Amino acid sequence: MPVIAFANQKGGVGKTTTVINLGAALAARGQRVLLLDLDAQANATSGLGLRAPEGRSSYDVLLGEVPAARAVLPAGVDNLWLIPSSPALSGADVELVPRERREYVLRRALREGEAPLSAAYDALLIDCPPSLGLLTLNALTAADEVIIPVQCEYLALEGLGQLARTLELVRRELNPALRLRGLVMTMYDARTNLAAQVVEEVRRHFPQTFQTVIPRSVRLSEAPSHGLTIFAYDGASRGAQAYAALADELLARPSAPRRPR
Repeated sequence: MPVIAFANQKGGVGKTTTVINLGAALAARGQRVLLLDLDAQANATSGLGLRAPEGRSSYDVLLGEVPAARAVLPAGVDNLWLIPSSPALSGADVELVPRERREYVLRRALREGEAPLSAAYDALLIDCPPSLGLLTLNALTAADEVIIPVQCEYLALEGLGQLARTLELVRRELNPALRLRGLVMTMYDARTNLAAQVVEEVRRHFPQTFQTVIPRSVRLSEAPSHGLTIFAYDGASRGAQAYAALADELLARPSAPRRPR
């Protein structure tokens, strides 16, 4: 089961939208996909029309209060499941500080125990918080791969260097097996030259950038407020077509050979 973290310390770049809709697109292609909402804002959870039951959230999994398998909920889409978030996760950064090997807490929770999640799913997608704090470090330490959503504007480029340095630090100190699967350009406005210039600049520096570009779309923005994926909300929209194409590209793109953990 490849574990893929979706990370960017900048908020509002379409990270949660990508996790939900790429997960749904992979599920539609027969993949058994588990989403993990690791953001205290719980947007991936509410975007699927769900709430965490008492004691069964990613917060409880992190603190060892419940096995990861017991926190899994059906997401209302065939082949798609979710470990939901809750507001309590906002205090997890502080609560994890005194833990021994605190960067490995999530990895142990997902990969160890009597029923490791790897036996049940084809892929696990982690929605990271918009920061490079301890929760995101836990996700990157637990992950095999990272995908970086990048908004098509110049301000979004400023943090890429810092994120790249963080990934290299994680590889060197915590998770040598972590690899960059690719960057996803989001909120692309074809009416502006700026968007095309940003895409060109990102691809020049990061050749792993996916060819599929996610358009700026009102329908993509509306779907989470109804608790629906873009495919359930408007399957004929440009956003749905883009995420379907991204899923096909991800499945067709070979992963780099895995290094031993």
